[in-house]
Amino acid sequence: MNLQQLRYVVATAEHRTMTDAARSLYIAQPALSRAIRDLERELGMTLFARSGRGVVVTAQGRRVVKLAREALDAVHEIEGLANHAGTTEAELRIAATPSLEPGLAGRLLPAYAAHHPGVRVHIVRCDGRDGVVSAIRDQRADLGLTDLPVPTDLITHPLERQEIVLISPPGLELPNPVPMGKLNGMRLALPARGSLRRRELDAMFGKFAVTPVVVLETDERNGWLNAVRAGQASLLWYRGMAEQAGRAGLVVRSLEPAVRRVIAVVHARRRLPLIAQDFLATAEKGTAA
Repeated sequence: MNLQQLRYVVATAEHRTMTDAARSLYIAQPALSRAIRDLERELGMTLFARSGRGVVVTAQGRRVVKLAREALDAVHEIEGLANHAGTTEAELRIAATPSLEPGLAGRLLPAYAAHHPGVRVHIVRCDGRDGVVSAIRDQRADLGLTDLPVPTDLITHPLERQEIVLISPPGLELPNPVPMGKLNGMRLALPARGSLRRRELDAMFGKFAVTPVVVLETDERNGWLNAVRAGQASLLWYRGMAEQAGRAGLVVRSLEPAVRRVIAVVHARRRLPLIAQDFLATAEKGTAA
């Protein structure tokens, strides 16, 4: 058994399909399947069983997966010690979406830096929730800041509930708050069709029996704001964008009934580095204050 095989076991357990696990490991799916079968023969036990199009971890496999995670965590900590030898500066990597990054940089990071001046924080910029999840799974980030829900292979630490608001060009005669019924026939810029966030918004429209006019479909945040600035459409997004929208001369209104999403710090199911544990404690303390 070697470290590579341990990584294969953990990735397969986290992704629940050989195809997704192989993609995350940047190897061919048949190669991953062979490696898992070879390890099972070496150990004399079955680690994964077929279930529909995916796999499930067996009772024996759960124990192996737990020990494999612990072994990989220990290796990562040893590598961290080697990487930071001879320097007092450590690095904490936090993945965040564009709409949540301002709150991270403006509120959480200063509070953390005040007590951890020797830690350099690197923000991994992600297009959206799926990007944050990928950054954590691929170990490009230690922590992620995103809205929920996320896949169950990640651990979540809810921090706050953020309100979804309507951002519009000036001149629209709308009340504040805006009744949901007013969204019917309203010109909106929306995420790309088929994306997770678009499905969530479409579900909300269905719940309130409204059908907006879709002017723009894109996952580019700048494209949304540009459409609103040009007077072409309105936008549904977090109140955290309200300051940026206000500076651009746009109008921010609440919805009635109010719609809120839970914002959380998320991470993989493994032991966090101490600097990541400290950040999590700072974030949870700040939201409780």
